[in-house]
Amino acid sequence: MRDNAIAEVARDGRTLNLLHGFSIEITARDHDKVGSLQGRIPPCTPISITFLPGEDFESRVLAACRVREAGFTPVPHISARRLGSAVELDAFLAALTGRADVDRVFVVAGDIADPAGPFDDALSVIRSGALARHGIGQVGIAGYPEGHPGISDAALDRALFDKLEALEAAGQRSWIATQFSFDADPVLDWLTALRERTAVPVRVGVAGPASIKALLRFAARCGVGVSAKVMAKYGLSLTQLLGSAGPGPLIEEMSERLKPGVHGDVRLHFYPFGGLEKTADWIADFG
Repeated sequence: MRDNAIAEVARDGRTLNLLHGFSIEITARDHDKVGSLQGRIPPCTPISITFLPGEDFESRVLAACRVREAGFTPVPHISARRLGSAVELDAFLAALTGRADVDRVFVVAGDIADPAGPFDDALSVIRSGALARHGIGQVGIAGYPEGHPGISDAALDRALFDKLEALEAAGQRSWIATQFSFDADPVLDWLTALRERTAVPVRVGVAGPASIKALLRFAARCGVGVSAKVMAKYGLSLTQLLGSAGPGPLIEEMSERLKPGVHGDVRLHFYPFGGLEKTADWIADFG
């Protein structure tokens, strides 16, 4: 009995360590909900603000201001292919830094086939020097432990390290945030391989509590593996699509298997597919 109690305490300690310093994601439309996170999640928590179609620059800047006013750290996304011009990028960065005191952003290529302007990918935004000119000291980039449906693994690997090298050359700190996953195996394998080449911090994406139908829909859109075996580990079932699930099983497995000496600096990034407040409450209850 005593051995079991010691094992349980150790497991809880590892889980809490993995939860420490987590980040969470919102859309610009969630700006009026940010205040409700006070008391639910720790002050200064990084809150990513997505760059979705149909949202204008002013709404994204407003969301960043609301995050800062609520005592959290705004991390606006920049979608390279959705930028119409270098002038548009400069104006966006000027507003973010001037009005919301933004010092970090997350840069992605974007999910449209043809660029709206001069930026074809995240690397072109980084190499433009605009981020550094506006005082952005930290830049996040995307990682894909399970691959990308439209990009080869070799191309993903090359792009990742090209971006890391460009950020280092610019004197900017970097981190990687991954797509969400239901399965610890590909995430841990990817981290092991990554650590052979870099010690950059990683935020592993996990899906907040949501309906099973919603989770499967987002998984299909993002190319995330959802085999029957993986679903069972995560607590999902094709025969119970009306239910809901949270990331508890994945977080517990990650906590058990993560080895700092092998996998490095790892934290969690929550995608609140089932709702922002619901995810924040789930984190607090789980922790």
